[in-house]
Amino acid sequence: MGKTIIQKIFENHSEQEAIVGNIIDISIDARVARDFGGANVVKNLVDHNLLIDDPKKTFFTFDCNPGGCSQKYAENQHICRLYARNNNIDIYDIDMGIGTHIAIDKGLIEPGGTIVSTDSHANILGAIGAFGQGMGDKDISHAWAHGKVWFKVPPSVKIILKGMPKESTSPKDVVLLMLKQLGANGLLGYAAEIHGEYVDTLSLDGRITIASMATEMGGIILLFPPNNEVIKFYQDNLGRKVPNIYADDDAEYEKIIEIDISQKGPQISRPGHPEDVVSADEVKGTIVDSGFIGSCTNGRMEDLRAVASILKGKKIAPGRVLKIVPATDSIWKQCLNEGLIEIFKEAGVLIGSAGCAGCAAGQIGQTGKGEVEVSTGNRNFVGKQGKGDVYLTSPETVAASLISGVITTKEEISKPIKFSAKSDIVDKGIKMEKSTFQEPLKMKGRAWVIAKDNIDTDMIFHNRYLHITDIEEMGQYTFDNLEGYEDFAKKAKPSDIIVIGKNFGCGSSRQQAVDCFKSLGISIIIAESFGAIYERNAINNAMPILVADNISKKINDGDIIEVDLKTGNILDSTLKENFKAKPFSKSQMDIFKRGGLL
Repeated sequence: MGKTIIQKIFENHSEQEAIVGNIIDISIDARVARDFGGANVVKNLVDHNLLIDDPKKTFFTFDCNPGGCSQKYAENQHICRLYARNNNIDIYDIDMGIGTHIAIDKGLIEPGGTIVSTDSHANILGAIGAFGQGMGDKDISHAWAHGKVWFKVPPSVKIILKGMPKESTSPKDVVLLMLKQLGANGLLGYAAEIHGEYVDTLSLDGRITIASMATEMGGIILLFPPNNEVIKFYQDNLGRKVPNIYADDDAEYEKIIEIDISQKGPQISRPGHPEDVVSADEVKGTIVDSGFIGSCTNGRMEDLRAVASILKGKKIAPGRVLKIVPATDSIWKQCLNEGLIEIFKEAGVLIGSAGCAGCAAGQIGQTGKGEVEVSTGNRNFVGKQGKGDVYLTSPETVAASLISGVITTKEEISKPIKFSAKSDIVDKGIKMEKSTFQEPLKMKGRAWVIAKDNIDTDMIFHNRYLHITDIEEMGQYTFDNLEGYEDFAKKAKPSDIIVIGKNFGCGSSRQQAVDCFKSLGISIIIAESFGAIYERNAINNAMPILVADNISKKINDGDIIEVDLKTGNILDSTLKENFKAKPFSKSQMDIFKRGGLL
């Protein structure tokens, strides 16, 4: 009996026969950890005193958060960099782009090869007829230490794409048609081979687009038998003659699936489910707020040239934003050399550094509550790219929709519609409520004495929480970056009073550094002096503040104190002593009584 492609790859990397259903050890040609999961791989190796099997086959790729804009990602990247230096491991750092694309473009793997990564879309390597698998950190750690991991030999199915789609139909539209027919689990547990007239015409970029969505169908991998373009790619770009790999004529498939793509046009997935695919015509006219073009599915040159041809000489609709993120740095540079970056900028596009972007929640591409986005990503699960509603579609449809302001295709680009902030607020259910709450002019509570000067706004409310706009959520993060007071929010009680040193609230202008205390119910902050912006923010938001000389040295932590805002009198009931603060000014009192400046 003949062998399928997956069986041939496995047997070429194992001492065992690849019988479907059997578990065998497979040697791995490229072993990759990303900034997502990479630090855990390092921890596993260190904790178990494991060494690297072959540093030349071992790599880090930092693509989830190429800006290092998350403090935890930055810390994890640093851990990986230190480990790489000490173990002679190559890093494709935050300036390089998506690891699976780098693996192809840099020749880390070739047709018939094997790769594992902490990336659920490592099966994108099926585009070149190689085996790729996304794995957890334990598996990757084992591959790094031993050069191999176990796999169950999967059954294979043959997918035949019948016919040719419309000329306006992109590879993304075709894979959405596949997803529509196969559903979210239609390839569950299978390795699939793709055949048909259309497949033979596909470029490497188009094959990458389709292979990248195997995971969304539950598949282990979508394997393309390498065509002449793939072989030529390795010859021209890497000077390497690579092997070809095909299934035997008498290979055994569990089933053969035919998918009719004849004269099919642009497709789109409705929010929440990649497999909820309809013709783009069915949702045409839906108002959009933003667009994202990139990800491992559609960040290649072929995609970006198609987008540039649509955007050239046009502008993004008013009140919208289109975000474009090339898959790799080399693609970014090629866009620059070909003049695509200029076209994008003239159209009003925000261009990001190469990487995964919104798909990984680490870079541009996220959506806000009520926002409608059209995206070229491979997933639109609820919360995957923020709190908005995300439609999945082709780069061409995204570009056309952002020019029009509504979902449309490149053949039917309409004039931009006028943006109406009022109607959007009403339609999306954003509530605008007026506060009527007023504080009393006298208050009593337990003192938290923090005898420190120059406590800045990052210590009060760290910048990693600045995305929070709901005041009710803010309190839990108060002082969690102030040494010795990380648990303040858990111990503080409503009516507590903060007594503190000089220059409290220096630093940034963030309003949250005031609002977090209101969230906790802190009744007043008494300081020896305040940062200028902080003082304004507190007064304007009706957060009572008073200034009293050397007050942090006069009152003891835990004392019960009473404060009169009108007179500035501070009574320490525990010590039975009175202290004087500068009372509220008339302007301050007026703002306070009406509940804030607005």
